[in-house]
Parts: sequence; C-alpha cells; structure tokens
Amino acid sequence: MNTPSPEAATGRIVLLTTSHRVAPGLLSWPAWQALRAADRVLCADGAHPQLPYLREAGTAVDEASPTAEELVAACAGGRTVVVVATGEGEPALTDGLARLAGSGRVAMPELELLPASYDLPGARLLDLVQVMDRIRVECPWSSRQTHKGLAKYGIEEAYELVEAIEDGDRDELREELGDVLLQVVFHARIAEEGRAEDDEPPFSIDDVAAGIVTKLIHRHPHVFGDATASTPEEVKEHWLRTKAQEKRRTSVTEGIPLHQPGLALAAKLASRVRTAGLDVPLPRTEGIGYELLALAARAESEGVDPESALRAAARTYRDAVRTAEGLRP
Repeated sequence: MNTPSPEAATGRIVLLTTSHRVAPGLLSWPAWQALRAADRVLCADGAHPQLPYLREAGTAVDEASPTAEELVAACAGGRTVVVVATGEGEPALTDGLARLAGSGRVAMPELELLPASYDLPGARLLDLVQVMDRIRVECPWSSRQTHKGLAKYGIEEAYELVEAIEDGDRDELREELGDVLLQVVFHARIAEEGRAEDDEPPFSIDDVAAGIVTKLIHRHPHVFGDATASTPEEVKEHWLRTKAQEKRRTSVTEGIPLHQPGLALAAKLASRVRTAGLDVPLPRTEGIGYELLALAARAESEGVDPESALRAAARTYRDAVRTAEGLRP
C-alpha cells in the first residue's frame, strides 16, 4: 500500500473551543493531547484567558490571526495546527475554510472541531451576573436604582409570571421567568455595594444562592439526610417542622406578608391556623370583607387557591364583556 510522502500530506487543523464560564486551564484530556502533539498552536487574542495556563504547561502559543489560505499552507507536509478559538468562535476563519473546501481547487487538511471545556447546567447564570455588573456601572438608570425603587417591578414581574402560567404560554413563561430572575440578580448586585452610612453589610448573589441551597438541603432531610418521605404530605410535614425549628416563631401569624393581595392573605392565615390545629372561629361580623374572608377560608380548606379562582372567574367575565362588545374574547 502506498502512503503519501510528507510533502504531499495535507495535515490537520484543530479548532479548539473553550467556555469562558469554566475556570481557565480546566481543559479536557483530548484537548491537552491535541495541544501537546501540535506542531503549532495559534490564538488571535493575546489576552485569551487560557493562554497563561497553556504556556505554564509548556505549550508555546503564537499570537496570530491567519487567513484560511495561510492556515492551510501551515499544515503542509502533514503538520498539525491547533487554533485556540476566541469567544466569537473564529467565524471568519471557518467561513474561509468552508469556501476553500467548496472550491475543489485546494487539497484541504483534516478539519476537527474539539470542545476543550463544556458548560455545566446553570452556567449561563454567570453571563447574567457579568452583564448585570456592567449595567450597574455603565447604565445611567440602572446605576441609580435602589431596593425600594425596584420593589414595584418585583411585584409586577411576579404577576406577569403568574399570568403566563395561567395562559399556558411556554414562550411567555420562559421570558417572564427571566424577568423575575433579573429582579433577584439586580437586588443582589445592589446589595453587594452595601451602604456604609447605614452600616449595612454587603452581600452578593453567591450569598443569596448559598442561603437558599442551605435552606433547601435542611428542609429536605428525606433527600439529603436519613429521613424518609413517600408522599407529598410527608414532604410538607418535614418542611413545616424544619421551618418551625429554624424560625422559632411565637405565633403562627409571624412571617405572613400583610401586603399581599387580600384573598391570598386570608387563605394564608386560614392555612396556618388549620396546620397548627388551632380552633379559631372566623369573626362573626357583617360586611363584604368578612364574607370574603369566610370564602377565602372555605377555599383554602377545600384545597383551592382563592386568588387563582377569582382571577379565572374574572377572565371569564372579561371574555363575556368582549363578546357583548362584539369583540373576540
């Protein structure tokens, strides 16, 4: 069997992609093998975060941005050239290589796309944190916002999320979840600055995440501990018991936000009373408010969210109004 001479061999191009969301230097073993075996390693970005770690590992990297023709020529004689891709992924280079290959006039090297690192689930949250950092510094509006100033948006976004859920619109649901997430990251970014004049210690989004992780682990002993739970009722029992141990409240009414919508507030109070096994009769006072209180308590006892039920009824009424106006619901 005849083998091509070294002069006739077309060589190999390896396009090495990395994720900026993974700590630099944490590359896969195939990536390190390709780098060590390469005849040349090129990178167009001299400030690429991987370069110090590659050079520390003994890999020489040339800062260069070759054209497709120059890269093909560099592979002549069977040489292997590894291109460490920039964040944009080298679209000009790959487009040029595709045009050369499509022309049929050039003997093309073997082309390989080699992912050197992968994003873990949730890695795009790091992008959100970075974008929020920049907006907080450079945007004239965002840089002046406070927790109090943003409070109304948190309420609005929460209601828009609920509406998307009730409408069953998954595209809208995804967007509204992002808007709610933005509120969390925005408030955490503000809190990271602290307020020296009020002696308020700063905290970051990492502190927020660490707090909820600790809470979730502690309140799920059937998942992370030795407790057992095979039904939703047993899970809820674990949750309420560990929550009571954490909060050490003197009243079942503690921790109930009084500024929430009235029906939701009434149902939450009724739920706390029922769960605690207390016998507290509803006020026997006449008036629409007390009638609504009784209806909310009844709904809660029957497993119905009165807020959702009222919204559903109101939407039906809205459709009836539009029909009476000669409009489509």
